[in-house]
Amino acid sequence: MDVELRQLRCLVAIIDTGSFTDAALELGVSQAAVSRTLAALESVLGTRLLHRNSRSIALTPAGALVLARSRHLLAEVDDLVREAASGHTRLRIGHAWSALGHHTAAFQRRWAAAHPEIDMQLIRTNTSTGGLAEGVCDLAVVRGAFDAQRFASTVVGLERRVVAVAADDPWARRRSIGLEETRERTVVIDRRTGTTTAELWPTGAHPPLEYTKDIDDWLAAITTGRCIGITPESTATQYRREGIAFRPLRNTAPVPVHLVWHRHDPHPATGDAVALIAELYAGATTATSGRG
Repeated sequence: MDVELRQLRCLVAIIDTGSFTDAALELGVSQAAVSRTLAALESVLGTRLLHRNSRSIALTPAGALVLARSRHLLAEVDDLVREAASGHTRLRIGHAWSALGHHTAAFQRRWAAAHPEIDMQLIRTNTSTGGLAEGVCDLAVVRGAFDAQRFASTVVGLERRVVAVAADDPWARRRSIGLEETRERTVVIDRRTGTTTAELWPTGAHPPLEYTKDIDDWLAAITTGRCIGITPESTATQYRREGIAFRPLRNTAPVPVHLVWHRHDPHPATGDAVALIAELYAGATTATSGRG
């Protein structure tokens, strides 16, 4: 026999209401049913959960453990039910570092205005797919490598690369930095979700590399002044930090920004999200070209 959710709810109700009688009222069953359900739970688990007499109820040590886990499990189930019931009225967009850069606010506002029936949420998850593979989002903004066989994708825009240096670094006074110059410095790379790899430089010509596993650690390393970072310009928008300056990097290709989703079960709003994000990036490109 397996543990049933109704048995866990029964235990929680007994403790929360303080009696079998009130638990029965809470659950809409008879007091005898409450007693039978608790007894069945204790039988399945092979241990007593409550000390009880005519005047009081107290948890046993095992009961305290089971109660805590029951609350957690029931909360998870309730969340699952709410998510299933909401269907496609919510769109979760994951990202590892910097969402859509300086397009983020415009996307949030325009989405809310155009699709008030679909609640859009941005979720930062420190994984290479921005949480898509982990099931925490419906589609994701990805700037690095991903499994193209497993996921469908499209490029919605391009972002130039920038160099991140400590604010008191001599390079902070420069207008731009050439890629070849970075070979003189130690470059910090986020191995898990970053976009910079040794392949950015010619074979055998990359600078000394240092590795981190999170954007905050990456930024902290740069503020020390012992190393620099190379990143898409969106990072400069999302992570403006005291003690760090961002300067354009010359002689490198831009970083493609992919929108990625599950190939066989896309969210119905995927097409609308792709179109709006691509429009925002295209508008920025047009504006830049116009100024030129």
